[in-house]
Amino acid sequence: MTDDPIVFAAPASLPDEAREILLGVNSITKCYGGEAALADVSFDIQAGQIIGIIGPNGAGKTTLLEAVAGILPIDNGDVRWRGMPLRPLQRRDVMFYLPDGVRPYPDQPVARILTFFADVYRRSPGEVGHAIELLGLAPVLHKRVHSLSKGYARRLMLALGLLTPHPLLLMDEPFDGFDLRQVREVFGILRKEADKGRTLVLAIHQLLDAERVCNRIVLLANGRVRGAGTLNDLRTRTGLRNGNLEDIFLALT
Repeated sequence: MTDDPIVFAAPASLPDEAREILLGVNSITKCYGGEAALADVSFDIQAGQIIGIIGPNGAGKTTLLEAVAGILPIDNGDVRWRGMPLRPLQRRDVMFYLPDGVRPYPDQPVARILTFFADVYRRSPGEVGHAIELLGLAPVLHKRVHSLSKGYARRLMLALGLLTPHPLLLMDEPFDGFDLRQVREVFGILRKEADKGRTLVLAIHQLLDAERVCNRIVLLANGRVRGAGTLNDLRTRTGLRNGNLEDIFLALT
């Protein structure tokens, strides 16, 4: 039996309180050798927002993204798309996952990888050119992927993500390898994607970056959700009226 493809459409711009729940993560648990890497993880993702999965290295962020994307089998729980159960094979129809540290087709030139993605997803040469300009890839188009610096490899992955049509984009450590100026430029790119109706889920360990770019935050530590909501929601919960994300994370973990 095959899974039917999911039909999707970008949501219109709405205030936060009127946004639909696009994706529901319900009681996800994943164990290795009797130890829980994820323990009863639940949260909702609203359409057209930037969601930050925040936590230190080893908190379970990558495991969570892989579980949501359907790459990693889980022991318990489920994922729902607009309230309906979403089987792992269906998830590739609605979400695209950009893992950390991956260099696709390392022996191929950057330009060929971009063209390949454009052909797969029926993107025009103009859309490819726009992605190249946004991510500053022109100087490395003829370089092979394995020879790229960490920063340029990250730019390529982001460009590939922009070329996909999926309404939900999952990104693991999207700012890794960028300097301060480049991080600010990527902030702008991601906000424009969200303004167009796309939903972004970012696994981030840099608290300041998360505070500056994310609409909503899921705090993860030792595989468990310690808090979720807007920054103001988390301030209210902790009683830290003017607290930053670092203060809040320390208070909840």
